[in-house]
Amino acid sequence: MMVPDAHLLIVDDDERIRGLLQKFLMRNGFMVSVARDAAQARRILAGLEFDLIVMDVMMPGEDGVTLTRDLRKKLQTPILLLTAKGETSNRIEGLEAGADDYLVKPFEPKELLLRINAILRRVPQAKPAEPVRQVIHLGDVRYDLDRGEMWRGDAMVRLTATEAALMRIFAAAPGVAISRERLVGDSAGADAAQERAVDVQITRLRRKIEVDPKAPRYLQTVRGEGYMLQPD
Repeated sequence: MMVPDAHLLIVDDDERIRGLLQKFLMRNGFMVSVARDAAQARRILAGLEFDLIVMDVMMPGEDGVTLTRDLRKKLQTPILLLTAKGETSNRIEGLEAGADDYLVKPFEPKELLLRINAILRRVPQAKPAEPVRQVIHLGDVRYDLDRGEMWRGDAMVRLTATEAALMRIFAAAPGVAISRERLVGDSAGADAAQERAVDVQITRLRRKIEVDPKAPRYLQTVRGEGYMLQPD
């Protein structure tokens, strides 16, 4: 049984694993954000609340066990650690640091799904009775993740269906560069014309967000990688 509407954060320095896990978990009904290292995870966690964090132990810079220990000082969010086969001491250390569970690589995606759902069922009180609205601030503009609405002051900013879809993707992974191919969609038929169409939609979206669309502060172009939403 899947816990509905749960928002997960995947922290892993391996881009391929991040992408595969994100696609798999989104197909299974979760909202999923990703971070490439502990530093990026901290930035994302400073602005968004999550129902569960899936984190690799071995990462360059700050490792998953150290981050888990530090997060436990201020967050009760469940943490599932991913460890390599020979890292027995890391697994024990991770549980002592406050992780809720661990999974040994390589693993079957179905087992990850079962463990995530088992953890979420064990912590039904993790969410407050009155859910906190998740809002991203972009200067004078705010974007409500729960409702998919954009506001400037008291006035709602009208978004087309395509713009709304793009904002949902960007807002689920603030501070993360997203490729044109992914913005077009996961279909193998994405071509140059479709990617150019995405560029046009980004230009229109910037006019609704940015003070100066030609010098974007919030919806940035990342050379060679795509586009990134960088909230306040």
